[in-house]
Amino acid sequence: MPFYHRMGDIPRKRHTQFRRADGTLYREQVMGTKGFSGIQSILYHHTAPTEMLSSELHASAQIEVEDQGPLRHRHFLTAGAQDSGDAVQGRRCILGNEDVAISVVNLTQPMNYYYRNANGDELLFVHYGTGTVESMFGTLSYGPGDYIVIPIGTIYCVVPDAVESKLLVVETTSWITTPKRYRNEHGQLLEHSPYCERDIRLPEKLETHVEEGEFEVRTRRGGFVHKHIYRQHPLNVVGWDGYLYPYIFNIGDFEPITGRIHMPPPIHQTFEGHNFVVCSFVPRLFDYHPDAIPTPYFHSNVDSDEVLYYVKGNFMSRKGVMEGSITLHPSGMPHGPHPGKIEAGLGKKETLELAVMIDTFRPLRVAREALQLEDPNYPTSWIPR
Repeated sequence: MPFYHRMGDIPRKRHTQFRRADGTLYREQVMGTKGFSGIQSILYHHTAPTEMLSSELHASAQIEVEDQGPLRHRHFLTAGAQDSGDAVQGRRCILGNEDVAISVVNLTQPMNYYYRNANGDELLFVHYGTGTVESMFGTLSYGPGDYIVIPIGTIYCVVPDAVESKLLVVETTSWITTPKRYRNEHGQLLEHSPYCERDIRLPEKLETHVEEGEFEVRTRRGGFVHKHIYRQHPLNVVGWDGYLYPYIFNIGDFEPITGRIHMPPPIHQTFEGHNFVVCSFVPRLFDYHPDAIPTPYFHSNVDSDEVLYYVKGNFMSRKGVMEGSITLHPSGMPHGPHPGKIEAGLGKKETLELAVMIDTFRPLRVAREALQLEDPNYPTSWIPR
């Protein structure tokens, strides 16, 4: 993130003595990226974050993908997924490659353990539901439309409220940040950016736990999850400061960019990472040239796979999709509006669609567990009926 923040109690100078009331030292942890040359935060713990009682290999987290088949457009009806669970174990992978894994979760129960992803940042998009994310940096409250960005190495736990939540999850092997073209040389979001720092919600409160016992933290590293048992509660931070922390941006605060004629998809970009971008399609006014065609033109993704997660509304260029649908339009093949959608859009003044788009610059593979959700008729859905 491009701006500094602090919470709780910290000493005046970094790397200096910081003591409790009884005279003993708090333990300082520098949590940084890119070998101390990237963004970082400094956290102060009641006890050392290394006091581990045991470790064991917990489970494989490698994606089982389908056998190679013909290149074609794909559609997955995730609203039909009946499986549920917590925010990590309940993830049902749909698509993945070397850079990202895209999953959905029907979130029905809290985690009875803590979790950290040591591969890269995570993005949790809340389709519906409310709850909290408890982390070493503090507690965040979430609701519908929230993008929750969780930095690599953050220990956290997702606690849904009594009502079920549904999440779209993007796990990365890199970082997630604001688009470079919307930032100045100092990292501040510029005037033409579709959102700014005021729209970003930071941890609301820092709750320091000092309980002792046996506390489970599951760590994702590579294609495996490891179980670590610690003597102290993992959220025993009394204060921190820096540029690295979890935060929330709500899709409803994304201000759409419009023009006289149809604008290309990059105007919807919200985040970027290594070899992928995330875009937000939100309610907006249509193009206002007198001869404008509001519906997107046919286009070829010549160097990226396009994934769309449909959140709400009637998507202007698609037929047969519904809330929770995920479509994959792979690179190398043109795609565009379904039959009749171009003519139907003429003269329309606005769209009320809400969707999340993920473009990846390496090909995605379909997970085996997604195949039972697939709509087999989608590849031929452009043939006029």
